[in-house]
Amino acid sequence: MTALVLDDVCKAFGKVEVLRNIDLAVEDGEFVVFVGPSGCGKSTLLRVIAGLEDATSGRIAIGGQPVNGVPPAKRGIAMVFQSYALYPHLNVRDNMALGLKQEGAPRTLIAERVAEASRMLELGAYLDRRPAELSGGQRQRVAIGRAIVRQPRLFLFDEPLSNLDASLRMNTRIEIAALHRSLSAAMIYVTHDQTEAMTLADRIVVLRDGRVEQIGTPMELYNNPANRFVAGFLGAPSMNFLRAEPLGGPPGATLGIRPEHLTVGADGPLRGEVTHVEKLGGDTNILVRTEGDETLTVRVFGQYDVAVGAALRLGYDERHAFLFAQDGSRLSNR
Repeated sequence: MTALVLDDVCKAFGKVEVLRNIDLAVEDGEFVVFVGPSGCGKSTLLRVIAGLEDATSGRIAIGGQPVNGVPPAKRGIAMVFQSYALYPHLNVRDNMALGLKQEGAPRTLIAERVAEASRMLELGAYLDRRPAELSGGQRQRVAIGRAIVRQPRLFLFDEPLSNLDASLRMNTRIEIAALHRSLSAAMIYVTHDQTEAMTLADRIVVLRDGRVEQIGTPMELYNNPANRFVAGFLGAPSMNFLRAEPLGGPPGATLGIRPEHLTVGADGPLRGEVTHVEKLGGDTNILVRTEGDETLTVRVFGQYDVAVGAALRLGYDERHAFLFAQDGSRLSNR
């Protein structure tokens, strides 16, 4: 069954259009990630799905049932926010159980679901602790556990890892991925972090200015971006863009080359000077200012020794280069 259908969904606040003609279908068990720059509408779209905001127009269906006008509590969804929103006077067990208690669920059912969620999230040793006695990562797991016990049709995550430090973000990201595999539930996840998007998603929805720019698997978007915006948004370091005409491209066009597809070589067509070197151990990022006054990032796998100020020549494989028109639309592969 299709877990979620959005059909021509629009949202406006007064005269300001925030979401424009959004079409999307999410299948049962699918993990879909919304990404885009700040202000692109990704969190608003999640709130419209949850019923926290009303769509101005368009149709929303969850589990095959229309939910326009249906309050959030009756949509069969559970939401995990950036802020943990835990009750400080309740212990972990009671925080996770509160929603079911408010619904009037039997005590035995509540105990079973809390036990199962705490087992999945490795919270069994912390059930009697209060939020102040937990780390940030543990608090976020409690918030996720509170969603799990409700056994919703659809999980909604709104930047749940933003308040965690880098190591906790990675660990919790792995836990969320494992949780998705074990639950086989549909999940929609909002993030500004493209690493989270690339590592978690079955499909990514790239948004800009309230519109969908492209939908696809992480590798589809990375290897076959629909336009310059998508090409530049996904990838770390981001794609290099330079004028195509000096390299034989059409006037006004832009050539896009990912850092790992630039090579250092004596016969390369690009000349430049090294302005910065990032030695990361497993690979090396070299920033080069070209003769055309364009800054390129070269990713060399492994450890590479080069000095700032050194002259380099760079080449690239045309099979991995992209051409974009002045308006950012995709022309073709080089």
